[in-house]
Amino acid sequence: MKSPEKTPDALDRRWHLARNPVEVDVAEIEYALMRAYEAFGRWQSECLASVIDFAASGPENAMLHIIRMNDRPKTIKDLARLANREDIPNIQYSLRKLIGAGLVVRQGSGRSGVTYSVTPKGLEVTERYADIRASLLIEAVRSVPNFPQKLEEATRTLDLLTGIYEQVARVAATHRRPAP
Repeated sequence: MKSPEKTPDALDRRWHLARNPVEVDVAEIEYALMRAYEAFGRWQSECLASVIDFAASGPENAMLHIIRMNDRPKTIKDLARLANREDIPNIQYSLRKLIGAGLVVRQGSGRSGVTYSVTPKGLEVTERYADIRASLLIEAVRSVPNFPQKLEEATRTLDLLTGIYEQVARVAATHRRPAP
């Protein structure tokens, strides 16, 4: 991206998080990520709502599909790792919601013996979701020239950013100042 100082007629893309060209570029991708995350969550909720009368947030919907992934039961630790989440109480809340809707079943007992898998109803719902996803989202994606290559590049970039954010989050946590 060109520096705002070098293109006087360009939009002013500086803000408190972006005081120089590199910061502007990083702020732009972060802002795009925020918008994409929200749009993705809305898409997930609307797609699921077209299949079943069940109000689920984007992360709850994602949890259902992660549980279904590879058609193998998952522990809560597996779910947290696969979703790159640490908020176990929120994951447990989502699981209770999915169980209450009859989409997921809890099996086993004890701390490490509990797994979650989709029920026959959950299997039907995720299959119908996949059908709607294919007819709407995948069809839309197919209409964009060179989109498979763009997706590959975006995936690599997002994976790289995930690693960078994970590392700097560890550094920030390590050197956090104590509260006054």
